[in-house]
Amino acid sequence: MSRLLYLGLFCLGVTCSAGANNPDHLPDRSSVKMQVQKVIDWQINHFQYLDKGTPGQLHDYGINAWTNAVLFTGMAKWAKTVDHPDTCYRWLYETGEKSGWAIAENFSGYPSVGNYHADELCMGQFYLRMYARYKEEKMLHATKERLDWIIRHPHGMDIHTKSKKWWSWCDALFMAPPALAHMAEITGDQTYLHFMDEEFKRTYNYLYDREDKLFFRDNSYFEKRERNGQKIYWGRGNGWVAAGLVHILKYLPAGSPYRPFYENLFREFIPVLASLQHASGFWHASLLDPESYPAPEISATALIAYSIAYGINSGLLDKEHYLSRLVRAWTALTNAIHENGKIGWIQPIGADPAKVTADMTAVYGVGAFLMAGSEIYQLTK
Repeated sequence: MSRLLYLGLFCLGVTCSAGANNPDHLPDRSSVKMQVQKVIDWQINHFQYLDKGTPGQLHDYGINAWTNAVLFTGMAKWAKTVDHPDTCYRWLYETGEKSGWAIAENFSGYPSVGNYHADELCMGQFYLRMYARYKEEKMLHATKERLDWIIRHPHGMDIHTKSKKWWSWCDALFMAPPALAHMAEITGDQTYLHFMDEEFKRTYNYLYDREDKLFFRDNSYFEKRERNGQKIYWGRGNGWVAAGLVHILKYLPAGSPYRPFYENLFREFIPVLASLQHASGFWHASLLDPESYPAPEISATALIAYSIAYGINSGLLDKEHYLSRLVRAWTALTNAIHENGKIGWIQPIGADPAKVTADMTAVYGVGAFLMAGSEIYQLTK
């Protein structure tokens, strides 16, 4: 099937579905809840991971891999949002017990990184959300121990794509900073916020293009170009940053001296992302070369929709201007749900734009969908 044909078929499905709803109004709460629960049921029934493997290779695999952490974090956020969340919390608690509430050790891909790698801290986000509900010390210990060690052991490597001790790739701004911000909220210790702010701004100054107001994935993309001559800005990579900003702002108190920078970045960055939405509601894997990557990309769409919904809920974005974009995004997301609850069109693990099909799914994309669903559910009140 040609690129234009399968894009057209997907767009037709979105258009038909959207036509059944007012394009300026979100579906009612019961509809949002039904769609999200359908996805959760399928994912719980199909959740699997590599239980045993070579020691040190639990970065993309294993129960406490970052991929699963995004799912757990999204589900915990949904559980906090809805009434009667017992089923979700019970499954999440059992999952935490299986993981030992532990943070993954160093993995073989970057043997010199040790405890610094940002991706491993995504699991800490899940543990801290569970601690906020249950107040059980075992849920807090490993994450606090890892964060404290990193803060006590600064390193002197230059920031570039190979130095994973730094947050040298844009995804890291989702993985690590929210754990530090949440730990500061839980403990009241501003040391975590000070460290988070320094490291976030280091990555921001390194990867944020002031002209385009978008993030490069890492320094290896500074000089690369798409086939149409545009710079390469990865949809999901920028989605990671957008969702990370949401999490940071949720944990920063209103009067925090750190807050103005993140609010200002949100107001500058998210509108640019919103403007790159396709007419059918989704975002492309490549933000500035949609012709080369015409297929829907659901993980990017969910992460960006999450940030827009939060912006409307928090007053950082004008509801009248952005609601129609959010409605189109939610319609596109729900059209990617198979009849059995599986979500397709999720780009596989990678560092840049890549091809994606209707049958491709991944737990981190599901987690992103649950984040979007939870924020949209709040908006429907």
